[in-house]
Amino acid sequence: MKHFLTLLFLVSVSIMSAQNTAAIAGKLIDKEYNNEPLAFGNVLIKGTTIGTTSDIDGVYQFNDLDEGRYTLVYSFVGYETKELDVAVEAGKIVSIDVEMMASAASLDEVLITTTARKESETALLLYQKNAIEIKQNIGADELSRKGLSNVANAVIKTSGVSKQEGSNTIYVRGLGDRYNSTSLNGLPITSNDPEKKNISLDLFSTDIVEYISIDKVYGPTLSGDFAGGNVDITSINYKGKGMLEISLGSTLGTNALDKFNDFKLQDGPNTLGFSNYGVPNNPLNSYNFTNSLAPIKEKPLGSAIGLKAGKSFQMGEEGSLNLFATASFDNGFEYREGINQSVSAQGAKLKSFNQERFAYNTNTTGMFNANYRLNSAHTIAYNFLAVNSSNQMRDSYQGFIRDIAEANNGFIQRSTYVQNTLMIHQLLGSHKLSDKFELDWATSYNKVEGDMPDRTQNTLKFSDDTNSYVFAQNTITDNHRYYQNLVEDEIAANISLSYKLNEDENGVSKGKATVGYNGRLKQRDFEAIQFNFRISGSELNSPVNPDDLDLFFSQPNFENGNFGIESFAGLTPQTYDGEQLIHAGYASLEYQLSDKLSTVAGLRFERVEQTVSWRTQLDASGKSNTFNRNEFLPSVILKYELNDQQNLRLGASKTYTLPQFKERALFIYEDVTEVKVGNPDLYPSQNYNLDLKWEVFPKNSELFSITAFGKYIVDPINEITLASSTNDISFINTGDAGYVYGAEIELRKDLFNFDEEHSNILSAGLNASFMQTHQDLDSEKVRRETNYNTNLTNDTSGFTGASDLLLNADLSYIKDFNTDGNIMATLAYAYTSDKIYALGVETKGNLVDKSVGSLDFILKTKLNKHLGIDLTVINILNPAIERIQENASEDITVLSYKRGSFFKLGLNYKL
Repeated sequence: MKHFLTLLFLVSVSIMSAQNTAAIAGKLIDKEYNNEPLAFGNVLIKGTTIGTTSDIDGVYQFNDLDEGRYTLVYSFVGYETKELDVAVEAGKIVSIDVEMMASAASLDEVLITTTARKESETALLLYQKNAIEIKQNIGADELSRKGLSNVANAVIKTSGVSKQEGSNTIYVRGLGDRYNSTSLNGLPITSNDPEKKNISLDLFSTDIVEYISIDKVYGPTLSGDFAGGNVDITSINYKGKGMLEISLGSTLGTNALDKFNDFKLQDGPNTLGFSNYGVPNNPLNSYNFTNSLAPIKEKPLGSAIGLKAGKSFQMGEEGSLNLFATASFDNGFEYREGINQSVSAQGAKLKSFNQERFAYNTNTTGMFNANYRLNSAHTIAYNFLAVNSSNQMRDSYQGFIRDIAEANNGFIQRSTYVQNTLMIHQLLGSHKLSDKFELDWATSYNKVEGDMPDRTQNTLKFSDDTNSYVFAQNTITDNHRYYQNLVEDEIAANISLSYKLNEDENGVSKGKATVGYNGRLKQRDFEAIQFNFRISGSELNSPVNPDDLDLFFSQPNFENGNFGIESFAGLTPQTYDGEQLIHAGYASLEYQLSDKLSTVAGLRFERVEQTVSWRTQLDASGKSNTFNRNEFLPSVILKYELNDQQNLRLGASKTYTLPQFKERALFIYEDVTEVKVGNPDLYPSQNYNLDLKWEVFPKNSELFSITAFGKYIVDPINEITLASSTNDISFINTGDAGYVYGAEIELRKDLFNFDEEHSNILSAGLNASFMQTHQDLDSEKVRRETNYNTNLTNDTSGFTGASDLLLNADLSYIKDFNTDGNIMATLAYAYTSDKIYALGVETKGNLVDKSVGSLDFILKTKLNKHLGIDLTVINILNPAIERIQENASEDITVLSYKRGSFFKLGLNYKL
């Protein structure tokens, strides 16, 4: 940066020689952040209206000053204000570097937080401009402006990122869950779902977020299990004398309101999202299951409450301790109704229903951060995060069931409750060992428990003979209760040592060399048991009430032999266990090759060991499967500064993609209309990645960028529909190679500034991604490498989960008032084009999710410095969510419903 100041000095002197004026330039130094540059500090010339703001490198500048004496006033929210007298002479420049520190006298204002420079959109854009790495960031300011309540909703607002409707799966550049990764403060987070590699991002409230980074270009510090992108959540590091904020909210869904007096949920789970029940005692020899099969009724009024607190303490002359804590709870109700069916290759119905779903979700989050700064060279931080989420669904399916209810008189009831608990402990340290050496380390322990206690399913049909419902039983599993539990532990450690290279006479380094180690040990224990109810022949024609099945399923009827209870292998559950160990070492070189050209080049080595063992109904004897891999992963990123406002960037790398435990375990996951089964023969893919990006920063708050990208994937993994009567889906290396190529456009623009002195701005944002995916499909390869004797319908295909077009657009109006109040309104639109859900086989067409667009409106008001009121309207357009099965004669709709719109009202008060 001092090179820049020197250049600035020479240019300024040349200009002043001609104009006979003076100048002042310098740098603001943040003593609270290891002497890093202080961005967005205010520098005013006292007694005048002349002022400026330091840039991302802390640099400020005044030109064209008359000769004389000036008083400069340096300030930053929460920091001590400084005044300096300066004398300047014509034709000369005065250089002044100023150290800024927080002081007790000014800490009252800090809550606004000194970390605001990391949260603001302008700060993150400037960071993006100056960094060598290619990444996107979304900060707390943008999260608030767009009314984004969780991390999942946040990341899909960035270019090239989408979310699969009806699930928590995130797609980056058309690549789904297995190709992406998630981290918190740079440390990995384990999954909460046995079907997924990544944790559900909607578990993370944006209340804990300072900013989110999305890396779509690989670098040596990232895990090699990478192809789409890595989402890193940086938690809040509060600084200030003290703050306390409380927020209240309520949510109403239009669909749920239509069922206001008849909203049905299952018995058992409490409204806070916690449960303490499980498999009953002696379940095979008596009927003593805890929960009733009769539904309970709730009023579908969602609510939310949140609490934040923070305080900073001075510890000696240089030390400080920053504490921050937040706790929140929110819940919500959803209702939907529509088509859900599965059909054969010829279009014949296997199951065809009108599905009705009542859903209730909760999220309880607690976080505590402690950041201890010993002095300017040493900091240690501890982060604790606890999340409890629950999802409750009561589904009813009415219609056609082949071989059971072919007169469209079938009726299936299914109640599912899932509780996920996540605990994260992190300890991080940063140490400046000398002027050249820096040491950073971090370690974490994560524990996730996913519990599905007492999922119930009952199959009935309407009988014209009795003019009522009776039980239907084609297989013993048609009426059952199911219990599932997953526990996953993960220990991770990072350590890196950096050395500054080639300092010039001004002490400015041209780069640094870094070596590091990353280690991860992940262990998963999964078990499930299902109790099937065999209805006796004489009872299959007895009338029953679907809303009061307890009259039939009771201890007296069990003793009378009206039904029996069976399970796989008695009381021994089905199980699979997984263990994954990764040791990684890396070296990287970050270097300024010239005044305009910079690079980060690295090499990473990973030793990967993954073992999965199982004992399930598909393999009662029990088996295990292990693979070991040595991965050498080179990467390079080049940045060329075309001028002060434009950069050209290039990134190239090799990575890999691991199959997940659940994908390799020979275990069946059964839903009503589809079944997923693991494939023990699945193995990793290899990925080759290339990115080229041009970006322009017209102003600090504006951006225009175009990115071209391509990926070549060897042995790609896909979900395919197997040739089976139950519509099974599995995970297969479907061909030798595939590729993805496309372009991304991002635009942020201030359209109008109605008031230069106060914020009164109309701005717009747009990002769009255009993609093409292609892969060769090889049925012979599938038959050769697996036990699945199947014929893929097509020889080529796009990738599952990939959309040709992704679009996000927003229009925002922000106005500040003189009374510490403001108003902020945003209209946000998102669009996702068609994408393949699963590949077809045996002449059966692909399953395709159809395009969908959504529109949201967010209004946030701050009445004064204490009180704010928010209003959010989600999914205004309420489009139909549709999935079709491609068919030679005519595409068939297999899934269709509408989510409805949601109105959220919030109140927050800050002390």
